[in-house]
Amino acid sequence: MSGAPLAITGLGAVTPLGAGTPALHGALSDNLCGIAAREIVIEGVERFTFGAAACAGFDERQQRGPSGVALDRGTALALAAAREAAAQAGLGTAAEPAVDAERLAVYWGAGMGGAASLDQTTEQLYAHRRRMRPTTVLTTMPNAAAAELSMAFGARAASMGYACACASAAVAIGEAMRAVRAGWADVAIAGGHEALLTPGLVAGWQAMKVLAPAAGAPAEVCRPFAADRAGFALGEGAAALVIESLDCARRRGAPVLALLSGYGTSCDAEHISSPSSRGQVRAMRAALADAGLSPAEIGHVNAHGTGTTAGDVAEAASLAEVFGTVGVPVSATKALHGHLMGAGGAIELICALHALHTSRLPAAAVPPAPSMGIDLVHGRTPRAVAPFAHVMSNSFAFGGTNAVIVASRLRAPGAGD
Repeated sequence: MSGAPLAITGLGAVTPLGAGTPALHGALSDNLCGIAAREIVIEGVERFTFGAAACAGFDERQQRGPSGVALDRGTALALAAAREAAAQAGLGTAAEPAVDAERLAVYWGAGMGGAASLDQTTEQLYAHRRRMRPTTVLTTMPNAAAAELSMAFGARAASMGYACACASAAVAIGEAMRAVRAGWADVAIAGGHEALLTPGLVAGWQAMKVLAPAAGAPAEVCRPFAADRAGFALGEGAAALVIESLDCARRRGAPVLALLSGYGTSCDAEHISSPSSRGQVRAMRAALADAGLSPAEIGHVNAHGTGTTAGDVAEAASLAEVFGTVGVPVSATKALHGHLMGAGGAIELICALHALHTSRLPAAAVPPAPSMGIDLVHGRTPRAVAPFAHVMSNSFAFGGTNAVIVASRLRAPGAGD
């Protein structure tokens, strides 16, 4: 059974490819890479270099939250992205609202929330014997960003936080879709953020042996689906979407940028870190059913595509199961912007929307292993294709959570925009 498509009326993003959605779109058009070598030194413990994707030039001190509390870097990224999306959608602010605050909600994802601030604070406590700030809990709590966003825009319908590892933002967007469809809210600000590029957190990922070494050209550090893939490039960023019913958007005179037409989620319930293609297949098919579409109607998939050994094999198998071998063009944009964890599902959906509107598919630098059996877009430039109507974005997480979003053009190709 399919659900009603919803309007996307605002987009915002701060990513390693630039601040603001225009910068992200420009980087995708030029197939630029935001990954660079970064060294981590933990005195007396370890030193290593890895591929990192940082939001260069972003200063969290320039973002002021309505609470007045010092912001975690991730929360500051969230505010910047949401403010851009809200401005495009014409939502106003808490002081000057343009929509009914009682019908405005926030659905927000983050894999580890204020973990960067907690890492820094505990270093001060244990290494330097300095007291914690009295606002430490408020800065590091998982729903800090959702709370700040709710206050910034006066959103009184709901303020919901989702911590589902790398699927957090996709889950937040999907649950916002369900809430608006059900009539619990008229408008929702949905998305996610992450900022984990601090020594303790990076060392944790390094201990799992999943970080790609920073060897060779930046565009070849993260090599999703390649035979010699060596892990992901850990990144940071945030992205936000404003979601509402088509009737609400038209009544407000808001721009309708695209449609959210399907959402599917599932849980592997098998292993905490090793993904299952069975769970992924269920999520993709659920998203297609929700959108009322067949696999053949999807013109492009933005894969989860982390560049890890086990993850890529599972996803290639699930794509083949749903679409057939080499059945749909696949992009893996983590090769360009890095693995942005809790923010990834929102940023990758915006990447998918860019492909939907430009008919140019982002390319990974390194070709896939033949055994993957997928049509991975690769090379140095985007692939130009015929216009298509529907795109899918996959997010698969540690813990077994799978979330898949399907987005669509407002009008079919050839009908005009």
